[in-house]
Amino acid sequence: MVFHLVVPFFTDLFTFIGWAYAPTLAALRDDPTLLLQPLTLRRVAFAAIWTKLSEHVDENARPTKQKLVTPHAYGTVLEIGAGFGVTMRYLDRTKVIKYIAVEPNPGMHVHIRRVAAEVGFSEYDGTLEILPVFADQIGTVLERHSIDTLISILTLCSIPRAESILPGLVQYAIKPGGQFLTYEHVNNPIPSVYFLQRLLSPLWSSLLDGCTIGLPCHVWVDRADDWEVREVFDKDDETPDNLFIHKAGRFVRRKSSERLY
Repeated sequence: MVFHLVVPFFTDLFTFIGWAYAPTLAALRDDPTLLLQPLTLRRVAFAAIWTKLSEHVDENARPTKQKLVTPHAYGTVLEIGAGFGVTMRYLDRTKVIKYIAVEPNPGMHVHIRRVAAEVGFSEYDGTLEILPVFADQIGTVLERHSIDTLISILTLCSIPRAESILPGLVQYAIKPGGQFLTYEHVNNPIPSVYFLQRLLSPLWSSLLDGCTIGLPCHVWVDRADDWEVREVFDKDDETPDNLFIHKAGRFVRRKSSERLY
């Protein structure tokens, strides 16, 4: 089991290093002070990796997104960790009036605008908004209970203190009766695979902008509110002995009462 999981992991890791090397070196040449800004430098490297990886990740998750996002997303949609904004391609424009991308990495914003132009969202007509903030800063730039649909796609793994942030984010941003659509890679219930997840995660995280393997993201979402509706499902055609096992879910808030923290 270990061999067939570890070899692809390191193959991918070295591939990503190759993708990031030249753009990161160029950024350092243009601005040597980036050596004193490790988080900024990490985001430069990740933007270079994601330029090549994004379409593959999107293709791999397409059936799940079509099942989760397209039939359910409505109203004002906010996506945390929007990346390149490819989730916009799955939104039904007859039901979605605005897409808000929360993305702190400025290297992603040009790609968000490109995808938005493809599918008909625009900052000029108010149907697109990009918020360059972190998840725990959303309350400083967003009105309370202004979101109908909150989305996280392979994002919670990269948010520091996500477990503690989620309850406040959910209850502040989502309207009563609104929903949270989430698709994340999570902890594997097989002990030996989970051990590998935790062992290899620091290497992965250092290169992929904090992405942490083996977190119970689906459990955090479930505990974030006293949901009226909980619908959780596995990714189709996924083998159980997998370092990147996924859970998708739709969680709907109650229309009246709120849970207090």
